[in-house]
Amino acid sequence: MRITSVLFYSVAMNLPRPVGEQLRDWRQRRRMTQMDLAAVADTSTRHVSFIETGRSLPSRAMLMRLVEQLDVPLRERNHLLTAAGLAPMYRESRLDEPALQQAQAAVELVLKGHEPNPAVALDRHWNVVAANRAIAPLLAGVAPSLLQPPINMVRLSLHPQGMASRIVNFAQIRAHLLHNIQRQAMGSGDALSQQLYEEMLTYPLPANAGDAHEPTLSDNVALQLRLRSEFGVLSFISTITVFGTPLDITLAELAIESFFPADAHTAQVLRNWLPLEV
Repeated sequence: MRITSVLFYSVAMNLPRPVGEQLRDWRQRRRMTQMDLAAVADTSTRHVSFIETGRSLPSRAMLMRLVEQLDVPLRERNHLLTAAGLAPMYRESRLDEPALQQAQAAVELVLKGHEPNPAVALDRHWNVVAANRAIAPLLAGVAPSLLQPPINMVRLSLHPQGMASRIVNFAQIRAHLLHNIQRQAMGSGDALSQQLYEEMLTYPLPANAGDAHEPTLSDNVALQLRLRSEFGVLSFISTITVFGTPLDITLAELAIESFFPADAHTAQVLRNWLPLEV
């Protein structure tokens, strides 16, 4: 009866998992041995073992050395600090808060400056935080329900009522997105990323799905998004921009995806659709 009460109390209090257990999970996720981690963190294998088994609590300096070498995301670093009885180091602000005013201005500058080509700012779950005007042609024909906040770009791309039926090389794009989501879920341990991955697997494939293993054209230097439109097939390649050395969780998890025309036809369509402002 006493054991049941203690277990209930722990669950009710939502106590964090011991810091040692969490560190061990991150080490194993990074496929490192205790000896590997000890070597790069400038400590002993014995000390790493004692921390993981709960025989020792890490100091703030030691914990930060370990999470740096394990490339633990800022959000999870706060969890580890709390589990070790230490105060969190990283704040989490909304992008429209004064603390991130400069960052928000930088995002808007990048998005605006990329016109007439599409660009979108995404959070860690591929939800749209901001977008420029040129994103509109990509979303033609998407069901209104998918455009209700939070708008998720992966869902827009793969949902049967989204862009799926218009993507010429759907199988390749789907395989690419699923790989990225699964890699992020495994690398970060994020449950929502795993849920998004599992949701994408349930979507029926459109008739034009094709074969994900079909080779791309030999003259392509990157995987292209090829999209049917009223102007013909539009082709894009994309790049991802992130902030360097962020200390805010929101900023660390923010990425800007910029789409570039992969051929002259797409470039001309975009210029005609959204002429540059003088």
